[in-house]
Amino acid sequence: MEEYFVDLHIHIGRARSGRAVKITGAKSLTFSNIIRHARDYKGLNMIGVIDSHSPEVLDEMEELLKAGELQEHPEGGLNYGGMSVILGSELEINDESTQGPIHVLCYLPTLQKMRTFSDWLANHLKNIHLSSQRVYVSGHVLQKKVKELSGIFIPAHVFTPFKSLYGKGVRNSLAEVFDADLIDGIELGLSSDTNMADQLAELHRYTFVTNSDAHSLAKIAREYQKIVMAEPSFRELGLALSKAEGRGIRANYGLDPQLGKYHRTVCADCLTYSPVFDEACSVCGSDKKIKGVADRILELRTSEENNYDERPPYIHQVPLEFIPGLGPKMLEKLMNHFGTEMAVLHSVPFDSLKQVIPEKTAITIDKARKGQLAFHAGGGGKYGKITD
Repeated sequence: MEEYFVDLHIHIGRARSGRAVKITGAKSLTFSNIIRHARDYKGLNMIGVIDSHSPEVLDEMEELLKAGELQEHPEGGLNYGGMSVILGSELEINDESTQGPIHVLCYLPTLQKMRTFSDWLANHLKNIHLSSQRVYVSGHVLQKKVKELSGIFIPAHVFTPFKSLYGKGVRNSLAEVFDADLIDGIELGLSSDTNMADQLAELHRYTFVTNSDAHSLAKIAREYQKIVMAEPSFRELGLALSKAEGRGIRANYGLDPQLGKYHRTVCADCLTYSPVFDEACSVCGSDKKIKGVADRILELRTSEENNYDERPPYIHQVPLEFIPGLGPKMLEKLMNHFGTEMAVLHSVPFDSLKQVIPEKTAITIDKARKGQLAFHAGGGGKYGKITD
């Protein structure tokens, strides 16, 4: 068994032709740019490329296969020089069973099965070329289709206020919209962690995943996990999510929830922190609020005793882009010396860091690795900040 760094939620911004796939994604987020950056700059061993259902993206993958730059793994996934690429699709469910839109992640083992899934989706959504489209079937029907194709089904960023399972999608329980037995994992999102999520008893049975939901190259691996597998393949990923045959998640690395964009409840107009949801804002008088993840979880709480001891550690990670004073030039200097962000975040000694960058910045990175930083919590779509 080996340990692998894995980020399963990376968006395609543009197809190679320039056609938009994820409209809010960076133009530089092409498939070819993603796989190079994730492997060579970030140091990841497995990535999930969401929006693989887009026909032009599938065409690009097939051309890279013919050129020998990609190889199909016999156990599922595409191999890119030692890094595994898992084919995924983010979709939106919103039917009579839901209270609001819910985003889900669907992963398929092979290019052929993703092509089959894409052809099926084309009959159930308005634009097959775009990301995160509303699919006009129920959650149960979508789950069954994914399983028919030997796929993996994971609700996405489940606590964010908009377009998520618990944000507005259900009143109380995932059973309102999904078959609980056909869920393979739960993606926590950027404003919650394991300890918070395990306050919902119905989630104790599931493996938690932590992914970047990257809309730019820089955001890749802002959240990720370390997974123990025999090799980086689709089959091994499925075994790890099931905690089967010695596979499993060794550690989750995610933002401290306070750095997330939706951790606390704020006024929708001026983003002032609002300790009471149903009172007017003390600053601008608005009665519109954006409910924070922490408050929503307290509303749904069904378990006094969390499941934390039975889970891998959730390590509060501070991505390098959040480190004060660490600009593009200094970051490039770090990469030139130490290779990848994974190396800087996990293995480069403090003494080596301060030989390359100013000691003050090296100290901040070291504090981040030890969980010793203080934060100003984020909310309403605005990230939190380091206050040290």
